[in-house]
Amino acid sequence: MTSDHVVIYTDGSSRGNPGPGGYGVILKYGTHNRELAQGFHFTTNNRMELMAVIEGLKALKKKGLHVTVYSDSQYVVKAIKEGWLKKWITTNFKGGKKNPDLWRELHTLLQLHHVTFKWIKGHADNPYNNKCDELATNAAIHGKKISDHIYEREKET
Repeated sequence: MTSDHVVIYTDGSSRGNPGPGGYGVILKYGTHNRELAQGFHFTTNNRMELMAVIEGLKALKKKGLHVTVYSDSQYVVKAIKEGWLKKWITTNFKGGKKNPDLWRELHTLLQLHHVTFKWIKGHADNPYNNKCDELATNAAIHGKKISDHIYEREKET
């Protein structure tokens, strides 16, 4: 791994869908590891999967890094690798695509780095994915929670 390469493992969790949720992230840069986690009062699993990637990328201090993101969310990985996100951006999320706020934020962050997405099987034998799952689940159940304001506002209307 070169000094300008970062590996990010991510996972999202929702206890009920929707329900209390959380994300977990592990950033690996050289010999350094950093863990991130946050719980939310009321959200969805897909929002937490997206939020994990967003928060992982937001934690990077330098621009132009080579980043590999590992996620067990096919929703996230396929949206990037199969070009769904580019189409959604071009059509302004026509047809009621969900989570446009988070997809737009992710799209903006992706412009700052050279990012590759890789899907990994969840709840399997990858210790980093398993740790992210633990972080996300603990944040959803036991962590201090904040509001997913946009999602909660949409549900009120």
